[in-house]
Order: sequence, then C-alpha cells, then structure tokens
Amino acid sequence: MRRVLRAHPYICSPLILVTALLSACQQSTTPPPPRPSGVDTLLAAETIVVRDVVPRNTTLDALLRDHGVEAAAVGRVVAAMTGVFDPRQLRSLQPFLIERTTLGALRLFEYEIDADRFLRVSSAATAPDLDAEVLPIPKTLEESSAAGVIDEESSSLFAAMKTAGERDDLAIALAQIFAGEIDFNTEVQRDDRFAVVFERYLREGRPDTYGRIKAAEFQNEGRIVRAIHFELADGTAAYYDEQGRSLRRFFLKSPLEFEPRVTSGFSLSRRHPILHTSRAHRGVDYAAPTGAPVVSVASGTVVAASYDGANGRMVRVRHPSGYESYYLHLSRFAPGIRTGMRIGQGDRVGFVGSTGLSTGPHLHYGLTKNGAFVNPIAEHRNMPPGEPVPAASMAAFIKVRDRALATLAASTTTRRAE
Repeated sequence: MRRVLRAHPYICSPLILVTALLSACQQSTTPPPPRPSGVDTLLAAETIVVRDVVPRNTTLDALLRDHGVEAAAVGRVVAAMTGVFDPRQLRSLQPFLIERTTLGALRLFEYEIDADRFLRVSSAATAPDLDAEVLPIPKTLEESSAAGVIDEESSSLFAAMKTAGERDDLAIALAQIFAGEIDFNTEVQRDDRFAVVFERYLREGRPDTYGRIKAAEFQNEGRIVRAIHFELADGTAAYYDEQGRSLRRFFLKSPLEFEPRVTSGFSLSRRHPILHTSRAHRGVDYAAPTGAPVVSVASGTVVAASYDGANGRMVRVRHPSGYESYYLHLSRFAPGIRTGMRIGQGDRVGFVGSTGLSTGPHLHYGLTKNGAFVNPIAEHRNMPPGEPVPAASMAAFIKVRDRALATLAASTTTRRAE
C-alpha cells in the first residue's frame, strides 16, 4: 500500500521560506509613507469683498475704515483720486464695492458716481501705488412701459408702481411731470390709474436705470391727464398734453413730492394747537415724516433762510409777479441754501421737521401775493400754463403724439388683460 504524505498547512518548504525571508527584508528597508501630524487646517480666503450702498452722513475715510481697510491704505486711496474725483462728492445710497485682504490692504474700490460713470481705485500686485480712474458704465437702451391702478392692495402711487414691477424712481419722475396738474398729496383716489412709456438702460453687471419718460397718462377722479415728451427745433424739450399745451405751471401744486396729506387748510380763524387761541392760519399744513424733502414751488430768489421761536427753521422765496412762498418748521436747510441765491422750480429748500411752535413733524406752506397772504391751493388752480408747442412745430408734434398714445394704449390693454 502506497502512502501519500501531505504537507502541513503551517509548514513551508525550504525554498518558499527563503523567498519569504528575502521579501520581508526588502520591505523593511523601504521607509513607510508619512503620517498626518494632526487635523486638516482650513485656510482663510485671501480677500474679502463687500458690496453695499453708501450710508447717510458718512465720508470716504469713514466708509473705508468701517469695512476694514487699514489707515495707510485709506490715505493712499484719497491721494490717488486727486484730479479724478473729489471725495467730498460721495453721495449716500450710491452703490460701492470694496475688495481688501484679510490684513486690510486695499485691492479694489469701486463707487458708482451716477447712472453713467463709476470710480475705480485698484492696486497692482507688483506695485504699492494705487491707480484711480473714472470709467463709463456699459449700457443698452430699450423702450419699456408700465401700467397700474391705485386700489386696496396698492393704495399709493409708490405701491402701485412696485406692483407693476418698477421702482420708486419712476413713480417720483411720473409725479414730477404731473406736478402742475395733480397734487399727489391730496388728490389721488382709489381706482386712479396710470400708464407710462419710458427709457430703460440695461447696465452690465449693475441694476438697470431709467431714462426719460416719453409719454404718460394718469386717470384721476374720472379725468385723464396725458403727457407727451417733445423736443423743439432749438433743442429744448418739455411735456405737453394732446393739444400741445404745456404741462408746466408757474407753481407746482405742492412743495412736497407726494404721499403726505393736508392736516390744516388756509383759514382766517383757527384754534392754535399750542397757544389755544383763535388766530388766522395763513397757509397749508402738510403732515409728512421728518426728513421728507421740501422743494420750491417756482423759480425765484431766496429772501431768507432763518430761525425763530415761532416758525422754527424757515425759508422764504421771492417769485415773479409779486409772489413769495414760505416753508416753515424745517428740520434743516438744503445744502447750499442761503439768502440771495437763485433757485429753480422743484429745487430743494429744506427738509420736513418740527422746529418752532409745532406739535409734530409737518410742513407749513404759505404764499403771499403783493404782500397779502392767499390760499395756496386756490391760487395754484388759477395759474396759467406755460408756452404751447409753436405752430411751426405742430405737425412734428402730432406724429410724436400719435405714436406715444398708441404705445400708451397698448400698455394699458396689456395690464388689464393680465
């Protein structure tokens, strides 16, 4: 009988054993891969970018420091701007961008000067100096339209314009066009409607802006007021109604842009809320929030910008034809307002406040004619319109008018169909 010998699973042949030992020796001479010495470290970003709008009552120096730019870099920014941009012209609510390192060194500063230009201050990676330049903002012009209605949900022109997908800027521009026809402080009613055709500028990498309003209409208490932008042969432009009559009036209907309300009218006998005596109230009181802008109702000369215990801060403006307008209880005067200066219709004279004998923020607006106080609201209604379209330009105006009215009609139809 033949016997078969089987190797034990744990006993290797001499050759296998030698091979294994040599392999082990070779592996032992190869250094092991390095092992991590600790946890992973997250590196901070090299730069920090801030995009915002300029806050009120600040300076360029404060703006940069508040966003982490080191003091030495702030000085270099101001120095680089010399001859390009005056830092004192920094305006609140304008967009800006700051890019800086984590240590506060400035890489880039951009500030939107206006809708057409922006300031850029940048540093080169290989040089410590900063470069400053004013550059145009690339933009594309298109024609747009909007329409809306004053109702329970959109109870003001601001709200209705927002519902139509547009911003406050367009609402203000629309109100300014009709400022001689409609007092947006007192005469806007529910179910009033508007339509507007305007220029829109699409700006690369920035919010779009508005150009001129080309045509508009406002339905107010059953009447329809229309405005058509038309440029005369001499290059001057204005807004006219369908018959070519100017919408510009000698006086604006209100010294406030709109949204406040009349709280006390013109009266020869009214009980004073503080003195508790009956006395004449020779003007109109408009309730408005502190800081609301107050504008001159007509072109003229500032006769006084003063303060006293009764009227508070007051501006008085002399106009042609024997008129003078009064703006009382202001919180502050508009920048640059001083006695003797010329101002235009719609220029700011101050801001609503509660200085002097006043129970709360409001504007007292008064008007005199040949030295005697008159009712401003009644007087405004009697103001004649400006110059109409000249007869020689009437044919050209009619072509512009017809195109504008067709576009307005189309925008209104679209809005009602939605």
